[in-house]
Amino acid sequence: MKQDEVLKLENQLCFPLYACTRQVINLYTPYLKPLGITYTQYLVLLVLWENNTIPMGELCQKLYLDSGTLTPLLKKLEKAGYLTKERSSEDERCVMIHLTKKGEELKKECASIPMKVGSCIKLTEREAAEFYKTLYKILNYGS
Repeated sequence: MKQDEVLKLENQLCFPLYACTRQVINLYTPYLKPLGITYTQYLVLLVLWENNTIPMGELCQKLYLDSGTLTPLLKKLEKAGYLTKERSSEDERCVMIHLTKKGEELKKECASIPMKVGSCIKLTEREAAEFYKTLYKILNYGS
């Protein structure tokens, strides 16, 4: 590729990934907004619905976020009553995140969201599976 072609937007792998991410988040917004949560808060809840209690460091790893980004999200979710935070009794440096009963109840309200959003994305099951594998290949590069 010629040097002047390298910096064209259409030749950047990062751009369609960025644009697709924004588009997918926009698909979630009409379902999450009435519940009073953002897409990133929804991701936190997805992890908690799987684990119920998780150390902050592990939550950061699972979401590929640093604690500085995650802390304000957790504060808002805690204020809304969806989770609690407490220092581990075994290691005071470790903050444990706990799903509350209210947070567990929200799971029922969110159960239909993945299917609703998935129906808006026009990929075959095979295309979606391949795309998923490719995305995680990129995500885990260098890990």
